Amino acid sequence: MTVNKDVVASARTTSPAGRLALAAGIAAAVALGLFAVGRLHRPDYAMGLFGRHGAAALRLKAQLATVILALALAQLTSALWMYGRLPAVGKAPRPVPVLHRLGGTAAFLLSLPVAAHCVLAYGVQLNGVRVAVHSLAGCFFYGAFAAKVLVVRSRRLPGWALPVAGGLLVTLIVVLWYSAALWYFRLS
Repeated sequence: MTVNKDVVASARTTSPAGRLALAAGIAAAVALGLFAVGRLHRPDYAMGLFGRHGAAALRLKAQLATVILALALAQLTSALWMYGRLPAVGKAPRPVPVLHRLGGTAAFLLSLPVAAHCVLAYGVQLNGVRVAVHSLAGCFFYGAFAAKVLVVRSRRLPGWALPVAGGLLVTLIVVLWYSAALWYFRLS
């Protein structure tokens, strides 16, 4: 496989504003792509999740979402610790960045079966405020995740870009959990 040297050189010389625009463009493309798939896909309400159907599948999704929420809050705490933003706490020990990456990977991987079930079983629905907020937040989450991967890999961005991208992900996870898992637990 050959790599176009002009593309590599262009990527190295792109301004911070250009990099931010690229990350935002990719985020929008991923979110819009998921939205389109979710709107065009014919829902299969009988679809199961890991062999569970109906209320059992909803319970499993709520439980997985709660684990994802806990991991997201751990991500927020470890990021604040790594960047010296936790008051009265010293410098983060060496394992914290590794644990931060592992926790983020675990949260993302746990989100995939939940999201796949949501899209395939229900699609993107816009009827009702709670359902619409949940559907849109799910699409935005994966777009924001794609953008954060780009932002975290770039050393030539403003210092605020990474905390904004990470904070957006945590916020979206809270919105997703609140609009589905908490709703489920309240009804149970």
